Amino acid sequence: MLSPTRFRFLSYAAEINGLADWNARGLPRLWLYNLHYFDDLRAQEAARRSAWHRTLIERWVIENPPRHGVGWEPYPASLRIVNWIAWALAGNELGPLALQSLAVQTRSLRATLEFHLLGNHLLANAKALVFAGCFFSGREAEGWLRKGLDLLDAQLAEQILEDGGHFELSPMYHAIILEDVIDLVQLSTLFPEQVGGHAPSWRGLATRMLNWLSVMTHPDGEIAFFNDSAFGVARSHADLAEHGASFGIPSVRNARSLNWLSESGYASLRAGRFGAIFDAAEIGPAYLPGHGHADVLSLEISVDDRRLVTNGGTSTYEIGPVRVRERSSAEHATIELDDRSSSETWSSFRVGRRAHPFDVEIAETASELTVSASHDGYRWLPGRPVHRRTVTVSPDAVRVVDLITGAGDHSVVARFPLHPAVTVVGVESDGWRLELGGSRVIRVAIRGGVERCMLDGYFAPTFGQRVPRPVLAWRWQRGPLPLTVETCFEL
Repeated sequence: MLSPTRFRFLSYAAEINGLADWNARGLPRLWLYNLHYFDDLRAQEAARRSAWHRTLIERWVIENPPRHGVGWEPYPASLRIVNWIAWALAGNELGPLALQSLAVQTRSLRATLEFHLLGNHLLANAKALVFAGCFFSGREAEGWLRKGLDLLDAQLAEQILEDGGHFELSPMYHAIILEDVIDLVQLSTLFPEQVGGHAPSWRGLATRMLNWLSVMTHPDGEIAFFNDSAFGVARSHADLAEHGASFGIPSVRNARSLNWLSESGYASLRAGRFGAIFDAAEIGPAYLPGHGHADVLSLEISVDDRRLVTNGGTSTYEIGPVRVRERSSAEHATIELDDRSSSETWSSFRVGRRAHPFDVEIAETASELTVSASHDGYRWLPGRPVHRRTVTVSPDAVRVVDLITGAGDHSVVARFPLHPAVTVVGVESDGWRLELGGSRVIRVAIRGGVERCMLDGYFAPTFGQRVPRPVLAWRWQRGPLPLTVETCFEL
């Protein structure tokens, strides 16, 4: 059997019971996709709902004729194929109609592989072909298996970077794909003749990916919010490490103070009670930036096991002002020049002009950890401005120095969005005092002759949720460059 997984999205059980149409108008497309995934078949305590699951599978077969509706699109079909097979391998019986439908779904998937989208979609397609190729027998199933394995070999080599990160640079999607790789390792224990030879490379890949996820995980055990990321979609590092250990996949939570993921472009710095994760990464692969945000040189800060400064998160993929805003520089802990984002994100998954980081420097002393980087996302503006940010973490402070070079007059805004749990308890001459649970008080000082202000913002911890929160900011109102400003968070 394949082990139960946590939901990849909010539970759809209550909705599906009252839904007459699997393709109901008015529901977001991502929500409809999740109706068709059948993730609940592998959710916690799924065995207690097996009778309901059997009824739901039969209902899906009847109400979703071949190639009709959202559920037959390649991505939801891929996830559903794997979930139905995993449910059967766990000891549940797929009836004749369900088995026939499963074969037809795989046949349809084989004919509609998502080469036009690539990335995590094509990996999901390949995984589904491998599962179906193992589960069924005969010449057609052998063809599915060969195609799936060939795709996996090529795509995993291309998409997983040397430092273990997935090349779309979203911690959320990285965790999803890591679970996929662990599922393949588990499948190899059930079908050693078909895929056992691939198990050693899959285990090695999962180990590298676990280590990457460890670096991109805050002390609270959850992922950092860079690019498209949200809670409740993928399993945590701890869950995946425990799941992988059952199949011989080693994982050690990285205890180093300074970790630089050179191929991905992220740095993690931890000293004393402070921790920071810094983005010196490209927006994504040059040909596949759809899950990218204009978040270059942004950072997230934790104190003990609490988040202090966080990027905005992702609440929707629907085209509209919320999606545009959540991908903009203004929703991230970075700077914005002349009311423009560092990369031109538009529509839901489109990117035009992009920022490229350069001149990354890493340093470590007995008392401080430092990372610096620049980006060229504003060189198209008059005077060719360049933003360089230096982040220094010590046991009692996080210092952020922003240097904007170039010529001409420009407006500059730097934002440090606070986690909703943080309380602003006082305003001081050069900044603020913050309370982070109990007696933890953090002083924020801004130095550099700029205007200090507090803005309203939103935090999107999960899809479909936007929570108000304060945003600390400094503003340079249309003045000459260069400009240097230091923001210091200290205990």
